[in-house]
Amino acid sequence: MVNETFFSLFCAGMIGMLLGLYLAFAGYRFFLFLLPVWGFFFGLTFGAHTMLSLFGMNMGFLATVTSWVVGFIIGAIFAVLSYFFYFFAVGLVAGSVGYAIGAGLMLAIFPQANFLSWIVGVILAVVVAVATLALNIQKIVIIIATSVLGAGVVFATILFMFYPAAKILENPVKLALQGNPLLIILFLVLAIFGVVVQLQTNKHFELESYDRWAEPEV
Repeated sequence: MVNETFFSLFCAGMIGMLLGLYLAFAGYRFFLFLLPVWGFFFGLTFGAHTMLSLFGMNMGFLATVTSWVVGFIIGAIFAVLSYFFYFFAVGLVAGSVGYAIGAGLMLAIFPQANFLSWIVGVILAVVVAVATLALNIQKIVIIIATSVLGAGVVFATILFMFYPAAKILENPVKLALQGNPLLIILFLVLAIFGVVVQLQTNKHFELESYDRWAEPEV
């Protein structure tokens, strides 16, 4: 039984590592397939964070039925909108990066400041999303976002060996700082290397925008 459990964890870890590395170094070309999934999981975590921050659910992140329901509803809405509208999807991806940076760093510095971290995260999400679309830098932001996501998947796979999934989703930065700061260095190096590689390999490749809602049925 122990060997079977170890083998299962090893296989799951290897799959997570390979998926993370693929996203970090080739995520831009995989981006259109990734959009609904990205939208759903960001909506899930954002909805749960919102419930925790606004209503002070002391049981913790994703520890109540309400937080799960709200998270799933927002996740489903984000996933559908990401599938139909390219610019919404790009704005959402950019915003999710801004939110993760803002809320993550605030919670890492002030662990009990849930509402303040939510406010900072939302503000930074809006600023990054608007700037991305206004400055027409979608390609750069997508490359950065997928590289960060890929590094994050590798990062989360390592953390998953020691912490429950809900705690990882709540604040992986805090967990890494509490555990081993070398993981932060690994994350940053992998993310930066992924950005450099993707910029070089996608010089002449551009994603096509879409509006599936307006596309005529065939």
